[in-house]
Amino acid sequence: MNHMEQEKLLKELDSSRSFAERLKACASYPLYAQAVETLQMNITRRCNLCCRHCHVNASPDRSEEMSRLDMEACLRAASRPEIKTLDITGGAPEMHPHLAWFLQEAAGMRKRLLVRSNAAILLDKKYEHFLDIYAKTAVEVVVSLPSLHRDRTERMRGADIFDRIVAALRGLNSRGYGKPDTGLVLDLVHNPVGAFLPGAQQSLEEEYKTRLRRDYGIDFNRLYCLTNCPVGRYLDFLKRSGNLEQYIGLLKDAFNSAAVESVMCRTTLSVAPDGHLFDCDFNQILDLSLSSDASAHIRDFDYEKLASREIVVRGHCYCCTAGAGSSCQGVLQK
Repeated sequence: MNHMEQEKLLKELDSSRSFAERLKACASYPLYAQAVETLQMNITRRCNLCCRHCHVNASPDRSEEMSRLDMEACLRAASRPEIKTLDITGGAPEMHPHLAWFLQEAAGMRKRLLVRSNAAILLDKKYEHFLDIYAKTAVEVVVSLPSLHRDRTERMRGADIFDRIVAALRGLNSRGYGKPDTGLVLDLVHNPVGAFLPGAQQSLEEEYKTRLRRDYGIDFNRLYCLTNCPVGRYLDFLKRSGNLEQYIGLLKDAFNSAAVESVMCRTTLSVAPDGHLFDCDFNQILDLSLSSDASAHIRDFDYEKLASREIVVRGHCYCCTAGAGSSCQGVLQK
């Protein structure tokens, strides 16, 4: 998606009932950060997969990756006691040459440390050692499994991917992940395979646990439901399928003012592969820079400014406040 397409999307989303106007109506505009509790690091755009819903357009052909200097800057920033969580994502984080080093360094900080993996990559001989690295560093592993139906997951993520994910989850289970009293946390992510909102998270979690244990002998801890944001490759899907206008209307109609208080940008800071800072992953992809009074780059990290910054909002923010609300930790309203 080029700059002109991005601007067109933002105008379409804000053409009526703009997100800012919705926030004003519930006395929440301007929207300000409350703290920086989570540092979410997008360390690479490279991925072994090319998923239809990917908002960052990750693929095997991408080359962007975070430098070791910027990863070191992330560690310095995370030394602040206010920051409780380091959330590592991509692309496929395992394809970053310094991930193993970073996990060893970060594990010693006694922070919550998690990696978002497509899991299938853990079957690759080049990357299978991360099964043991993850267990040794006690990193939380978050795996995307869009659907319990093989055909739906493969429509979104590629042929044979369902069985590869199942095999990788078994590998994680064999090392104690998702098992009682091990302290090794395995969470799954569900997002709809289509132009609609996710179902009720608690009900879906129960279904996932029952069916994965019964059919495949797999255990996990929690299921997170995410609402797809109309950016990146998912935007292309909506356009091709003729569902863009309908989906935008769905997001706007499902606006929930109660979810605004808990949107993740209020306590999360997103770091791009080049070290620049954004309010969230979606703003990063749309190249919506931080408000002018905040630090622009991780090497210039200024906690006080960032923890109280005004958050940049546009129409795509409807995806985080639709229905029960959506964040990288699942729904906002239980």
